[in-house]
Amino acid sequence: MKQRILIAGFGDTGLLVAINLSKHYDILGVSPKPCLVSGQELGLRLTQPQAWKRDYLMPYERYRKLDGVRTVQGLISAINSDQSTVTITRADGTEMVEPYDALVIASGVTNGFWRDNSLADLATINNQIEAASQQLLAANSAAIIGGGATGVSVAANLAAQHPAKAVHFFYSQEQPLPGYHPRTRAQVTKHLENVGVHLHPQHRAKVESDFSGDRLTTEPVNWSSGQDDFQADITLWALGKVTPNNSFVPADMLNRDGFVKADEFLRVPGYNNIFTVGDIAATDPNRSSARNWGYRLLGHNIRASLQGKPDRMKPYSAPENRWGSIYGVQDPNLPDSGLRVFQPDGGSFRFPRWSVQSLLFPLAVRKMIYKGVRPSLDGETRQEH
Repeated sequence: MKQRILIAGFGDTGLLVAINLSKHYDILGVSPKPCLVSGQELGLRLTQPQAWKRDYLMPYERYRKLDGVRTVQGLISAINSDQSTVTITRADGTEMVEPYDALVIASGVTNGFWRDNSLADLATINNQIEAASQQLLAANSAAIIGGGATGVSVAANLAAQHPAKAVHFFYSQEQPLPGYHPRTRAQVTKHLENVGVHLHPQHRAKVESDFSGDRLTTEPVNWSSGQDDFQADITLWALGKVTPNNSFVPADMLNRDGFVKADEFLRVPGYNNIFTVGDIAATDPNRSSARNWGYRLLGHNIRASLQGKPDRMKPYSAPENRWGSIYGVQDPNLPDSGLRVFQPDGGSFRFPRWSVQSLLFPLAVRKMIYKGVRPSLDGETRQEH
């Protein structure tokens, strides 16, 4: 009988963990959604929702390496580490208790209106994506609050795709993208200027303590940094105010900020068969195991652990700076067309637009990283009942 790996959270990272372990293990993935709803590329999701859904809203059945993998739509309500079981509340309200040989906590974070831990069916997900896009695109002027990658992505894509709109981008430092290399920050600032974004550095918004940026607003923005109030038709809040999805995780597994503790091997300290990865894992200040091939290292370490060879486990090493795609794929008629990827050392390289759809996504992403994605799927997205 195959050993059982239970993955709590089946988003971008949990899915990749399953794909890389599915050949040799019995895997159960638990997700509040019936499909992959990626947290990536909010700018594209809002400005080109149909194109975004083609690559980032994906039924699990399309992934060939998930054939034979069970997925349950529901929420984990408890971990019993003594018995090596979890309790799952399914979408229909019923409970089930499932055993594991290894548990992976990859439940991610809630951030704004685009990343949450709520139970939702596919129709609701589609409606939410379309409604937010229509609300933003209907406005003649927009304020984007927050200088991280999400704010940059929205500001850059909105200004580039809709140059007639007045796009105002507010951030608290002199340049956006704290945590990125200075060269990346300078290059991105120049790009924002080139596509017509109105930049407002050193602005810090007044935010009510109970507001997490989970909706678009229309009221004037007030500034604790002393500037005059600002009024736009619509305001998007990309505050980086993330809430870890940790309601089921025992308190001794969490750090003071509510993220899951992780040792150098992506194990939860004190628990030899419980691992963590992704945005919820407190691996480093940037919690960067959601990127940097964290899923692949975790797969290696889980195999070593379950084979009784912990000495073969490898440590996770985080880069000093954040890196990756920031704008997403840009149309040929736009500045910096194609897909630009920024490196930890501040360098960058660009995939031409023609290569993205003909080579990068079908070969590098879908074939090499995801190990095979079916081109289409008939019928409804399957759920475990």
